[in-house]
Amino acid sequence: MRFGLICLCLQPTAKILQTHTPELFQKAVRRAVALLRAGEVIALPTETVYGLAANALNEKAVAKIFEIKGRPASNPIIVHVAGVAMAKGCVARWPELADKLARSFWPGPLTMVLPRAEKIPGNVTAGGETVGIRWPSHPFIQAVIRECGFPLAAPSANLSNQISPTNAEHVRAQLAGKISLIVDGGQSQVGIESTVLDLTISPPGILRPGMIHAASLAAVCGEVRSSEFGVRSSESTLRSPGLLKRHYSPKARLVVLNWRNAADLRLQLSTFNFQPSKVHLIAHTQIPSGEDFAGVSVIPHDAEAFARALYAEWHRCDAAGAELIIVEKPPETPEWSGIADRLRRAAS
Repeated sequence: MRFGLICLCLQPTAKILQTHTPELFQKAVRRAVALLRAGEVIALPTETVYGLAANALNEKAVAKIFEIKGRPASNPIIVHVAGVAMAKGCVARWPELADKLARSFWPGPLTMVLPRAEKIPGNVTAGGETVGIRWPSHPFIQAVIRECGFPLAAPSANLSNQISPTNAEHVRAQLAGKISLIVDGGQSQVGIESTVLDLTISPPGILRPGMIHAASLAAVCGEVRSSEFGVRSSESTLRSPGLLKRHYSPKARLVVLNWRNAADLRLQLSTFNFQPSKVHLIAHTQIPSGEDFAGVSVIPHDAEAFARALYAEWHRCDAAGAELIIVEKPPETPEWSGIADRLRRAAS
């Protein structure tokens, strides 16, 4: 009797490494660098959200990111660097304005789109001729990039179109069976993805708003196009991630509302066919009683605090089995533009 061999292809179980002491930090850096040099993909912290990182110059390693996330090949990936010199090596042209922006906002949550260098693989840029470059401020990813000596392609460490992770547990919940290492660098301090500014057009255009808003950029650039004009509709190739109509989405349906008081809120909610026990509410100004809902979360009426907490609240709502998430509409002021963008895409 002959027996066939059955090959069991087991996915790795992600190991979570801590970084809260100098010894643990260095141990995690060494392990992360070893895996990245071997062409593997890991999850690591940045100040915006956690990233799923690979060697940006290794086409096969970058392809693993798309496979793990289920990311469309048409959605480009931002390249993360440690310093202006490395950034210049990733682009074909580095204008004086890029230097000014780097001095003002790097390291930090600003991505600059520039003509790509030949060494940047086509799958990083979704086949386009431009690349988004960012120097993140989180000390762990900075240390890893410096030790590697090469830039990292690093989109958010989540399944495509789902909520970006802002701590290691969020990553573990979605990707533990798909990657071998998650580095825990604490809670992300910005909380939403970087602002993306296209420097290949004049004046520069905001492709994706973030917590560095148009007024701050205009103070350096002189003039910027707002996000609604930053992307030319005739272009078939995306120059930035975060431009899909639906993105950054919880499992539950999300609705953004304004209400004057509790009675007005109840009246608006009467048009939705959801049981109150499945409705979670996130507010910042008009705070209703929690007795009508499965949960009420209050985030301070401050754009930076709201951004820091928003994705974590969505993760919590999903874990609690929410079917409808109601978010109080943010103010229509520049500092809230990145938050408004995420809410609009999540509600699509």
